[in-house]
Amino acid sequence: MSRLTILRSDSIDSHNRAHQVLTATPVFATLPAKILATVASQLAPRAYVAGQVICTEGDAATSLFLLETGWVKGVRMTEGGRKQAIIVLRGGEIFGAESVFTRAPYPWTVIALEATAAWTIDNATLKSLTGRHPALAIALLEHLGARACDYIQLVEDLSLRNVPARLAWTLLSHAESQGGELIVPRRSWSTLDEIAARLGTVRDVLSRALSTLEGEGLLRLERHQIVLIDPVKLRDRGRA
Repeated sequence: MSRLTILRSDSIDSHNRAHQVLTATPVFATLPAKILATVASQLAPRAYVAGQVICTEGDAATSLFLLETGWVKGVRMTEGGRKQAIIVLRGGEIFGAESVFTRAPYPWTVIALEATAAWTIDNATLKSLTGRHPALAIALLEHLGARACDYIQLVEDLSLRNVPARLAWTLLSHAESQGGELIVPRRSWSTLDEIAARLGTVRDVLSRALSTLEGEGLLRLERHQIVLIDPVKLRDRGRA
């Protein structure tokens, strides 16, 4: 087999994989096949190791990122060094869309929480494609609208809800159904310090909040997971 044949084969495999990632990403999954093929042809694969900085708050935003596998977090830092986790994303989600139409810098620093595979598309290219394909523009605008609602919820949580209430909402939003139970897996990177940063608090306060909710019979702490015993009451607790 010639080197040219191998290169063409690799290119086809990469394009097919990019297309699969797009169809597995809710933001783009329902777009017409022609648009998906066009976007897939512009995607470039990326790989990150745990702890690697993917983009930095304040830097010029050049790309939209699609996560294939893995988890990442977006954080903002104060001048004093205090860190607030803004969002945690997993495979099938995107980030960087805020800058496609505004030319604003990256609003946060994004860090890989574990080995992560992603794809990028240049912002200028993506903006050009939205001009030719209105359905693509609408998909991105719908995503931005949903993300804005998430930010509003975050502001409300941090300003109006106590830590146990914020914890209740966070657990419910990350719960998975397994074996007839609603559980939140405790991944290797999901330490108390990491969760505390997401909730805008510190480790000791988080530990007390977990003990409080467990004492109320709403959850059960296990080594590798948190079992949500009473999701309905936990949801009510989150509204307190």
